[in-house]
Amino acid sequence: MPQSVHDSPGLSYTTTGIGARKRRPKESRPGRGGFTLIELMIVVAIIAIIAAVAIPSFLNARIAGNESSAISTMRTLVTVSEQYRTRFGSYASGLADLWAEGYIDSSVADPFKAGYTFTYAGAGTSYTFNGDPTNPGQSGHRYFYTDTSGVIRFSTTGTATSADPAVGDS
Repeated sequence: MPQSVHDSPGLSYTTTGIGARKRRPKESRPGRGGFTLIELMIVVAIIAIIAAVAIPSFLNARIAGNESSAISTMRTLVTVSEQYRTRFGSYASGLADLWAEGYIDSSVADPFKAGYTFTYAGAGTSYTFNGDPTNPGQSGHRYFYTDTSGVIRFSTTGTATSADPAVGDS
């Protein structure tokens, strides 16, 4: 029957039978210590599975948010373009004119917003406004277009035009 003998602080010895002594540090006694390698590997595997599920959802949510922001910017431009035309008798020639007159703030006047690049072309009786993803597939999947009709249209294959379906149409 094994007996434990204490010779010095921090070490214990176990005797088993005919004078054999086996040295065993106190730190490795059963019931003490940290996690085993298997336990740590299981935790890492669980975290990896959660990340594999969560990251694509997060990226899709970001793209959806960018597209919603682009549509909102397009709606804002339709409204302020009509206000500008009512006041000055013609459409603005560019975003700088709308900004200079106080119709839009600098976040809309900047052609880069929420993963989209915006271009505005106006003159006299008409205007066109495009919103294209800065990094297609990463910042947005859809390209947007609007003109004096006020209908926002989209394309998934390239720059949108007046021939593309309206947002909300199936």
